[in-house]
Amino acid sequence: MILSFIDWNISPQIFSIGNWEVRWYGLLFAASFFFGYILMGKFFKIAKLPESALDRISTYMLVGTILGARLGHVFFYEPAYYLANPIKILYIWEGGLASHGAAIGILTALGIFAYREKLNYFWVTDRIAIVVALAGFFIRMGNLMNSEIFGHVTDLPWGFKFYRAFAPGTEVLPHHPTQIYEGLSYLLIFAYLIWYFYKKAGKPPVAYLTGVFMIGIWGMRFLIEFLKENQVAFEDGMALNMGQWLSIPLILFGGYLVALATKKKTF
Repeated sequence: MILSFIDWNISPQIFSIGNWEVRWYGLLFAASFFFGYILMGKFFKIAKLPESALDRISTYMLVGTILGARLGHVFFYEPAYYLANPIKILYIWEGGLASHGAAIGILTALGIFAYREKLNYFWVTDRIAIVVALAGFFIRMGNLMNSEIFGHVTDLPWGFKFYRAFAPGTEVLPHHPTQIYEGLSYLLIFAYLIWYFYKKAGKPPVAYLTGVFMIGIWGMRFLIEFLKENQVAFEDGMALNMGQWLSIPLILFGGYLVALATKKKTF
C-alpha cells in the first residue's frame, strides 16, 4: 500500500500532575537553551572567556528571545487586538511568538551584552548564530507537536492530517508539514556553521557566520512561506505575507555581511 498521508494526532502534553503539566513545546524550547549553553561554553572556552560571561549571555539571550518574540507577534501580527487589550500582552502562555521579533530581541540583547563586556559585536553574533540555528530546529519540532504553523493542503504522500488543529467532526485534509521543512533546513544550516567554525579553528572571519545564518535561515523562511497558511487574516490579500516582508531586509543584510567578511573587511 502506497502512503497517501500521515495521520497526526499527537497530544501536545507529555504528562500532567494535577494542574501542572509538561508539554512538548516547552521541553523542546528548554532543550534549545540547554544545548545552546553547552555549545557557547565550548566557544567561550576556546576564546578563554570566563564562565561568568557565559551565564550572563545566557540571561541576555533568554530575556531577549522571549520579549522580542512576544512583542514581535503583538506589533507585527495583531496590534489592534493587543492595543485594545494590553493586559493580554502578558498572557504568553496563550501563544503568540514571532521568530522575526525574537531575532530583533536577540540582536538587541547581544548588542547590550557586547558593549558591557567590551567584546566585538559580530564576534558574539557569529557564535550565537550557530546556537540559534540549532534552536530553530527544536522550536519548529515544538510547533509540529502543537499541530500549528503548517502549510497548505497537499496531495503529496507525506502530507500530514493535523487533527488537533480542527474542530471535531470537521473534514481534515493533508497539509504540508512546513514545520519539518523548516526544522530540517535549520539543522542543515547549523551543521554548516559549526563545521566551518571548527574548520577555521574557532576563528572564522568576523561576521561571516552571522551573514550566512541570515541568508540561510531567512532565505528558507521566505521560500517556505509560499507553502504556509497565513497566520492572520490581513495577510490574505498580500502578494507576500508578513513573514516574507520581514525576511527580506535580514537576507539583504546577511549578504552584505558575507560580502564584507570574504573581502576581509574589519568590523
